[in-house]
Parts: sequence; structure tokens; C-alpha cells
Amino acid sequence: MDTNNSGQRLLTELDFARISKLNRGQLPEDLIEDLNSADLVLSQGISPDIVTMNSQVEIDFDGSAIRQKFTICYPKDVDAGLGFISILSPVGSALLGRRVGDTVSWQMPLGEERSAKVIAILFQPEASGDYTT
Repeated sequence: MDTNNSGQRLLTELDFARISKLNRGQLPEDLIEDLNSADLVLSQGISPDIVTMNSQVEIDFDGSAIRQKFTICYPKDVDAGLGFISILSPVGSALLGRRVGDTVSWQMPLGEERSAKVIAILFQPEASGDYTT
């Protein structure tokens, strides 16, 4: 599903626990594999340059000048018009746990390969002192 030029995913223990509680039937198989191999840290110990749940990220698609902002959220909070994308979407699951500067790739539902570079994290709950969202 996704590749990371900088290494393994880094997740907060809280994000891991909450995502793991989602209906396993909903989780993409690749996401389950990535969750099981991710490095876990306490929310207070996550670096501000890591994409966590509820982070707003700016990405550059396929090396182009096209940039988009997304907030990675849980399925119940999805609002595509406002840029809230589900952790269960191909791009959402590819971005979680990645670092600014990483390039990720994923497969779209019809099989098309896409990639993007994480340009910036515009908001990360943990960086603002919110360790429970």
C-alpha cells in the first residue's frame, strides 16, 4: 500500500489503541499490517513532525506543484468538503505515522498508484498539548 522513504511508522499508543478498536472488518489489510509493525510512543513523546490522528497535513501530490491540506480523522468525523479524510481511506492510512519530508504511495480503489510528499504538519494535537483527542 504505502512506502516510506524514511523508515517505519511511529504512532502514539492512544492512536494505536483507538484505531485497533475500529471494526477490524473495516480496516484495510495493509493498515493492519502497518499497525502491527509500527513503533509506539506515549502521546507526550511524539515528535511534532509526525502525522498523528487529527493532524492537519499539507502534501504535494506526485511531485507536482499541486498541494492539498487534509486532516486525518476517524470515520465518524469525515467531511471531504472541509478536508477531513478517514484513516480508512487510502491516503489517510498512508499518511498516518509518517514524518515531514517522507514520500508515501498508495493504491486507489480502481488500482491507480498515487504518491505524495508530506510537506508540512499545520496542526498536530500533541504539539499543542492535547494528548487525549
